[in-house]
Amino acid sequence: MMSTPRISIEQWRALTGVVEAGGYAQAAEALNKSQSAITYAVQKIESQLGVKAFEVQGRKAVLTPTGTLLYRRARALLDEAASLERAAGSLSAGWEAQIRLAVEILFPTQLLLTTLDQFGEESPHTRIELIESVLGGTAECLLKGEADIAIAPQVPTGFLGEPLMQSRLRLVAAPGHPLHKLGRPVGQSDLRAHRHIVVRDSGSQRAATPLSLEAKQRWTVSHMATSISAVRAGYGFAWLPEDKIRDEILSGAIAPLDLGVAQDRVATLYLIYADRDYAGPGILRLVELLRENVAKACAARGASATASSPITPESSR
Repeated sequence: MMSTPRISIEQWRALTGVVEAGGYAQAAEALNKSQSAITYAVQKIESQLGVKAFEVQGRKAVLTPTGTLLYRRARALLDEAASLERAAGSLSAGWEAQIRLAVEILFPTQLLLTTLDQFGEESPHTRIELIESVLGGTAECLLKGEADIAIAPQVPTGFLGEPLMQSRLRLVAAPGHPLHKLGRPVGQSDLRAHRHIVVRDSGSQRAATPLSLEAKQRWTVSHMATSISAVRAGYGFAWLPEDKIRDEILSGAIAPLDLGVAQDRVATLYLIYADRDYAGPGILRLVELLRENVAKACAARGASATASSPITPESSR
């Protein structure tokens, strides 16, 4: 028979509040409770469990090793309780009132907008919050609980992702750029002598991207549109997703550089749930539409000429 918990959610919230706010008085203000209520809740935890969560060092209450363990588990418990409440709210109200979607900028914009428009026809009262992110920024949205669904080039630890599609990137420059006038395939030394236009990782922990190189000159911008405009104007070269620059290539405003054998790079994009178990009907339907539209778009282009191809777990190995 399952035992009844001796510690309430509110008591655990008091303990985490002291840690996260930096003290009893600050926690009381943050939780809109009296300081005595916060102190009593923490003391109740200690007495009920026979442990010491905090020790006084100078004028500050510092977590003991046992307190550190209690804090971590309490934070997980509170997060789980919040997720359960959100799921219950979604199910009781029908489709979700809001869905938060974090999408890597490599994903085709028109394909995304078409999907969102279809979803809006089926669920006009569901608001969509779209976060357009780059590299680590997409995973960070999941880790911070800021997204319900993500399309990202990496699956962060603790999450499950399914391969959704592949995005082809082309190394391009304006037709008049000196790299187009070499009369031979472009090498690494040629690229290092010219300006590289790079889109900044939107994550707070920014790392060097696999598509960057140590060029003598580099412009790092925040938006894909800025990168495309800079390349069109002849200010430098860049690796850009073919889906984003198809019109520019067809019009001749941008031209792929001759790299010899290795012409393109391919990035796999994964579809990731924040929590599949708690996904409401709106999230599930939006995911279904994304899968369907990716498959249709790639089938329309043809397997041999497509810039983006749907993939399966088997084909991605």
